Amino acid sequence: FTGSAFGSAAIWQYESLKSRVQTYFEEARADWMDKMRPQKRGDFRKQVNSWWNNLTEGQRTVTGIIAANVFVFCLWRLPSMRRIMFTYFTSNPSSRALCSPMLLSTFSHFSLFHMAANMYVLWSFSSSIVSLLGCEQFIAVYLSAGVISTFVSYVAKMATGRFEPSLGA
Repeated sequence: FTGSAFGSAAIWQYESLKSRVQTYFEEARADWMDKMRPQKRGDFRKQVNSWWNNLTEGQRTVTGIIAANVFVFCLWRLPSMRRIMFTYFTSNPSSRALCSPMLLSTFSHFSLFHMAANMYVLWSFSSSIVSLLGCEQFIAVYLSAGVISTFVSYVAKMATGRFEPSLGA
């Protein structure tokens, strides 16, 4: 999984850089068109765009991860989703689904305090790590760390004979 994550991140990083270069040249050619286009309206949209544009690349990257974690947290609160959540969003070496929970449990938090603390820590160092690695490689590290920590959890559970489900990275 980790090799695939970093390989995909390298391809994504290449394509992203290629797209940025193409966009730069297209914007240089179409700069005069901006003066002729009517401006979009909507104060809320401008505020959201202003907020988003003031974030660092790391904070934008982590915003997506936080959104995924909040979405999964909300799914835990729906009684109709409990069975699916326990099957795919908790890791247990005795479960019939072994591989997908290794990744999906990374986004799973049952306690609001646990999720808030994890997301705060992630937010606090995101800018420096993403500026060092790039957003693509950071996401590969995040996902790989989640899968590897779940694998270590599987090994520990097998060694101790305790097969309770767990969640989180």
